[in-house]
Amino acid sequence: SSPSFNSPPQIFSIVIFGCIANEGYVNRPNEVEEFCIFNRNQNACNYAVGMGSVAFLCCAAFMALDIYFPQISSVKDRKKAVLADIGVSAFWSFVWFVGFCFLANQWQVAKPEDNPLKEGGDAARAAITFAFFSIFTWAGQAFLGFQKYKLGASSSLFSQDYTDPSQDPAGAPTAGTEYTGYTPDMEANYDGSGGYQNQDY
Repeated sequence: SSPSFNSPPQIFSIVIFGCIANEGYVNRPNEVEEFCIFNRNQNACNYAVGMGSVAFLCCAAFMALDIYFPQISSVKDRKKAVLADIGVSAFWSFVWFVGFCFLANQWQVAKPEDNPLKEGGDAARAAITFAFFSIFTWAGQAFLGFQKYKLGASSSLFSQDYTDPSQDPAGAPTAGTEYTGYTPDMEANYDGSGGYQNQDY
């Protein structure tokens, strides 16, 4: 996944949250208290606002993870990050599927007399529409994460044999020889005659 692809789900969550928070509550002319535009079902508005705000924060977190990902040296941690991306994206795709069905159903059964001035209709339809779009954007995010996982599994990225050069004990200099270039092999190959052997050219 990439930060650029995270943008659509993030924007959609803002739209859903904003539409319901700003215009999702209406009342009859003779009432003071406002009710949820979706069939006066407070749970519907709470679901849209709550899931929209949490989805936005989740997008922001994964955008940060995408930026930080190249700096993760541990193979296990890289694999966990990609699997988390897949799992969370699939979860949000399901969440918005439930949200779309819930909001669409409550909007369909809403009584006209509860909103005689027809206020907030566009906002309600926008929330339903973007909940529908969110299903596919999060599913697409999960698919891209799966592709990334497959790519990593077929390369050295997730290989059990992969070792970060900076973490490889065999490739690291031994203690006390970091700056001299001296290795124990030099002593083993030294014949005691002193000096360096002349090379024949």
